[in-house]
Amino acid sequence: MPIWAFVVLLLGVVAVAVGMKVVPTPVTEGQGPVVEESPTPEPSPTLEPLPFRSAEVTVAGVDTKGFLSWALLDQRTGEIVGSQNMDEPTTTMSMIKAWLAADYLRRATESGKAPSESRLRDLEAMIRDSDNAAADRTWRENGGAESIKRLVSICELTDTKPPARGYGFGYTTITARDAVRMGRCIADGRAAGPKWTPILLDWMRGVRGLGDFGIGKALPGAPVAVKNGWDIWHEDHTYRTNCLAIGETWVMAVLLQYPSSGNDANDLAHNGKVCQNVATLLLNPEAS
Repeated sequence: MPIWAFVVLLLGVVAVAVGMKVVPTPVTEGQGPVVEESPTPEPSPTLEPLPFRSAEVTVAGVDTKGFLSWALLDQRTGEIVGSQNMDEPTTTMSMIKAWLAADYLRRATESGKAPSESRLRDLEAMIRDSDNAAADRTWRENGGAESIKRLVSICELTDTKPPARGYGFGYTTITARDAVRMGRCIADGRAAGPKWTPILLDWMRGVRGLGDFGIGKALPGAPVAVKNGWDIWHEDHTYRTNCLAIGETWVMAVLLQYPSSGNDANDLAHNGKVCQNVATLLLNPEAS
């Protein structure tokens, strides 16, 4: 073989060998490149059921008359369920005292001033005994209607309005929906601040006397913080009663306007029982 022919043959063999190295290996089904998947996130733990759940509540079903509104808030998620009229307003009566105490205590911390022992006893009496004189003093020191404006802002309320000029704290208007938002705001520390929140909740768990009624009675033995409000409303002759209760994972409010019988003691006993009956109807059989 001539030398030139041998060289041509040799170059051809080399070219074929190089070509075989750059040809990609065919991908056979089931043997393609492995893509490492991101780990699947663990599912969120299932929340324990609340002791209450949404259910139908009627005026007749709890043996009352007049206006009845209720709302239930899950503190873990912020979800609110309630009656169809949970956005209809009524007057707060003494229920607002829980906010008045929180507002005073938070502002004291913000100003760097520690409340005196006598002032703390005054606030405790306002909560545990629903002392109106103590509430009037706190209302003035908080700036009256300015306190309610702070409530709306800090607790992100949508339906609440301060009383008209010259009227006291009980003329504040609120809805059941906003009442449970206010309760959550107290429970999570926004209202009173981290230092005073446990103390305020402890006062609310120790409510005594006339104000010891309502939602908490449906859960005997449970650590429930409450602040109720009640009084005759002469403008329309209704006995207005509001029940606010804060548990470990929930907040509930029941707001009532009952046609007054003219007997305060009987009306209060009736409305207190209605708050308890509403809570009983809403008890969750799936809760442990």
